[in-house]
Order: sequence, then C-alpha cells, then structure tokens
Amino acid sequence: MSIQKSYQLTQSQKMMVFILSMSLYGLSNMFTELIPSIQLGFIELSVEYFAFIPLTLCILFHPLYAAVGAALGEIIFGELMLGQFGGIGEVEKFITFSLGMFIAGILVRNPLNRKQVTFGVLAGLLIHHLLGTIVDIGKVWIGVEELEAISGLAESVIVIEGIALLNDLLFSGILFALLPTLYLVPRLYGKIEPLLGMKPRNNKVHYSLGQIVTPKLVVISVVLATVAFLSEFLSESDWAFGEWEPEFLETIGSWFIWVPISAAALISVIMLIVMRSKSKSNVKELKNLG
Repeated sequence: MSIQKSYQLTQSQKMMVFILSMSLYGLSNMFTELIPSIQLGFIELSVEYFAFIPLTLCILFHPLYAAVGAALGEIIFGELMLGQFGGIGEVEKFITFSLGMFIAGILVRNPLNRKQVTFGVLAGLLIHHLLGTIVDIGKVWIGVEELEAISGLAESVIVIEGIALLNDLLFSGILFALLPTLYLVPRLYGKIEPLLGMKPRNNKVHYSLGQIVTPKLVVISVVLATVAFLSEFLSESDWAFGEWEPEFLETIGSWFIWVPISAAALISVIMLIVMRSKSKSNVKELKNLG
C-alpha cells in the first residue's frame, strides 16, 4: 500500500501545511541568528537550526509540503529579508535541506513508534549534512574554493569538514532536532490534526522500507543532489549570480532583524487562526449532518 493511499490531504490543507511550515521555521531560523556560538578550541558549538519544527510537521502532516515550505521559509525570512541572499548558491541549501526533511518524514510510518521517529530523524539529518559536507569538500578539491588548513595539504579539508559534520549531528542534530521531535510527535499525534481540521496519518498501515525507498525516489534524490552540487560550484565561480546584500541595512542597524521576525510571527498566527476556523466549520458541518 502506498503512502498516498494511506494518508491524503486536500489542496487547501497542503497549502496550509506549506505556509505554516514556512512561517514557523523561518521564524525559528531568525532566532538562531541571535544565539551566540561557543568556541572550544578549534571546535565551534553553535545552534544551526531548530530542525524539530519541520521534522515534526513532516512526520505529522505532509512530508513534501512541510519540507519544501520550511526550506523556502529559511530563504525568505532568514536570507532575503535579512539581506544575506547568496544567489544561486542558495539552491544547494534549499535542495539538501528539503530532501533531508522529506526523507525523514516518509521513513516514519507510525508516528507513535519512537524507534521509527529516531531512525527517520537521524537519516534525514545525515542526508542533509552529508550532502553539504560532500559539496564543501568537492569545492576545495576541484579548486573553486581555497582552503588549506595544513599548508600544502588540501586533504586536511576532510578532517575539518568531518569534525563539522559530527558537530552538526551530535550537537544541533540531537539537542535541537532529535530530542524535541521525539517529545513532540507522540504527544501531538492525533491531537493537533483535528484542531487544524485534518485527519491524523494512519499509523495502522504497514509497509516495508522497500516500498518507501523506491528506485524512483533514489533517482530523483540523485538528480536533486547533482543539481545542488552544480549550483554551489557555480556560486563560487565567475558564473555566480543572484546575490543580494543591500547597503541600507548597514545604516539601519541590527534591530532590523525584528522586522522579518514580526512578519513571520504574524503569518504563523494568521495561519493558525485560519486552520482553527476551518476546523470549527468542519465540526459544525458534521453535527448538522448527524
């Protein structure tokens, strides 16, 4: 039995999930800009993201729309509105993040099964960070970016990127992705969906991992990863385009960050109100039918 048959949403519900994921994750992404990092020797501990937000939405609702919405929210609120848009280089970040979140969502067949949630979250995070690490190493090896931590030894980038990968997985990945998701998903499942006018995903439908990770999914993932690599390589070359860093932000000051924060918060509140009103109207219709 396919995922589509076991769980379906209307187009309006998919759009609501998309906008909610975009605004909530965009909002959280801007707050991470305000959290200082901790330097322990050559290791920097920093809060990269609050990935539990898109992970929870991908597991409870629609993986594709929640994943793409979160990735777009980071670009709109965390990049464009802050004047930090990297142009074509943002394609790599968009693809790797949304692909990781999407795979995490589809791997969880039963949101009440903590082992499945753990496996899905770790697999999604690994895909996201590993693809980014491979891209960074490839840029140095191909020569579009210079980085020689040890003079004359370009291979040292592997050690640096490997440490950064472990830091992302063990620090941000566990503290701000896995643990909150493990706490939220079982507690919200079956409770938040009716409040938003949606049915919970059917946790009684069983299908093997082979039915999820199909050849089609593998091919699409490989194609998207290739596009991500090429876009990041182009961003470091003379073909880079689309970068946007407005000069007026320097004169305004750091307080401007509260403008996109307020915009994302307002959209989130409006979206929750709309979803709540739809839920109440659905309840009234059911009562009238009864």
